[in-house]
Amino acid sequence: MLQALARDLHRHTAPPAPHIEGRVLRYDGLILEATGFPASPGTLCEIATETGTQVQGEVIGFRDGRTLLFLNQPGAAIIAGARLHVIDGGQMAEVGPELLGRVVDAEGHPLDGLPPPRCSAEWPLAGRLMNPLARTPVDKPLDVGIRIINAALTVGQGQRFGIIAGSGVGKSVLMEMMARFTTADVVVVGLIGERAREVGAFVRSIMQGEAAKKIAMVAVPADRSPLLRLRAARRATAIAEHFRAQGLQVLLIMDSLTRVAHAQREIGLALGEQPTAKGYPPSVISLIPGLIERTGPGLPGEGAITAVYTVLADGDDTTNDPVVDTARAILDGHYVLSRRQTQMGIYPAIDLPQSASRVMSDITDPAHRAAAQKLRRMIALYMDNRDLMLMGGYVPGQDPDLDESIRLWPRIEAMIRQPAHEPSDFADSRAALLDLTGITE
Repeated sequence: MLQALARDLHRHTAPPAPHIEGRVLRYDGLILEATGFPASPGTLCEIATETGTQVQGEVIGFRDGRTLLFLNQPGAAIIAGARLHVIDGGQMAEVGPELLGRVVDAEGHPLDGLPPPRCSAEWPLAGRLMNPLARTPVDKPLDVGIRIINAALTVGQGQRFGIIAGSGVGKSVLMEMMARFTTADVVVVGLIGERAREVGAFVRSIMQGEAAKKIAMVAVPADRSPLLRLRAARRATAIAEHFRAQGLQVLLIMDSLTRVAHAQREIGLALGEQPTAKGYPPSVISLIPGLIERTGPGLPGEGAITAVYTVLADGDDTTNDPVVDTARAILDGHYVLSRRQTQMGIYPAIDLPQSASRVMSDITDPAHRAAAQKLRRMIALYMDNRDLMLMGGYVPGQDPDLDESIRLWPRIEAMIRQPAHEPSDFADSRAALLDLTGITE
């Protein structure tokens, strides 16, 4: 509170910022060109409209001595020669514990009907560069409260992983369970480009009870400007970076990385970038690692950001989509959700043989790793031969490993299944895995 008061006092006593303005030269409903004025990319401006109101735009670059802006409200009633002027707030995000239990938009305005949060600190929206060699290692597990993940796809503190799936296979429920059940000190949720109905349902589901007191949420639905969707992703990451700098363990959940890529694609194509695979311009491929690399472990004495990104696989294509491929290459693991398991009524529908955690070998003991590998092998054997068994084409006794998988399948299915309201901590998940596979410590 004292920091917030000191900052407000500084704002009132500091000399006023110079008034910088320009005039509109060209406007096509989305991209606006104005007379050149001193402003860097990311600067916010207000533009006068024919109706007498003001709309906001963000500087995205320069061309032939003109300043290019992308509007937050496409199609606004702007006429040639309209005035625009620079406003504060383009480069920094207000952060602090005041955001816990709150839902804000891409600009930090409250969406929950409460007064605006009076935050005690600021953090650059673009983040702060860190020496990769100075970062602490990922060497401790993080309990996310989901049995199959804790047991066979163990998450490390500071790990970045993706949830890859098509539509309607349980991504939202999986994220809700993580947000409610994790042992992380703070949970930051970024809902980027989702349906407004889904945003409301997600907020009502997790923003209740004691769990809500450690959750900060940034939400921008699908009908908002692509620049607002990008700004929301950067704001959520900035909030997580601030809490990491305070020495806290942070779980960042971003739904979805694909919608962020779509927003950058709209901007890139509007600026004239050449489309490549599936219409994505080169700027999308550079955006994804730039956003992901801001998360992860912090410096000595700081905490870590364990980041979860959902990645939509169009048509359940988990191999050829450029966003899926780029994310898989930069992330420390990925969980593929199976539509086949969804059709069998197995939730969460994590396809263990197709999923991987690249840090599990660094944060678990040998018995735990051996049991996880055995479970992975048994599930793969059973699912690969399930159709053959249903047709009566398999005779017991031909394959001892498959016989064991068939015998243990009811217990394996019980291991994977988990009601959305029942947490399973790390110790219980590990014990259940060792008991199932019969591996002793």
